[in-house]
Amino acid sequence: METLSFEKHDHRACIAKSLEIVVRCSKEAELQFTPTRKKVLEILLEEHRALGAYEILEKLRADGISSQPPVAYRALDFLVKNGFAHKIEGLNAFIACTILGKAHSPAFLICRMCAAVAESQPENSREYLDDTAQNAGFLIENTVIEAQGLCPKCQRDSVG
Repeated sequence: METLSFEKHDHRACIAKSLEIVVRCSKEAELQFTPTRKKVLEILLEEHRALGAYEILEKLRADGISSQPPVAYRALDFLVKNGFAHKIEGLNAFIACTILGKAHSPAFLICRMCAAVAESQPENSREYLDDTAQNAGFLIENTVIEAQGLCPKCQRDSVG
């Protein structure tokens, strides 16, 4: 299982690598990765936590980019549709994808104290769901797995 975010890592390298992959994937798929879409992705990559659309709008405004809601929502729609970001349904917020370039059914580990989010790819979860759905005659179109709890840092902070 791949999990990122709660582990210590070089965050600048993480952001640079993600942007590099998104730029490459956009070119390969002939997608328009506009400056506004790039900025919204950079905002999502700044922290490993989910951000609401209005938080993103505030950051766009601070950077002198149009802060009208449709601007952010169109950029977020593009990023989610193309697998560069995910919507965290339980928080009505968005996070940059950390498993770029692969088709996957992520699970999100959401810290209820600090709102950090780790994306993981549980082994066999999609296979299990596909088998269950097939047995029921059901076609899965979208899967979202979200678990709430405490990240390692908040666990340490709550103890001491």
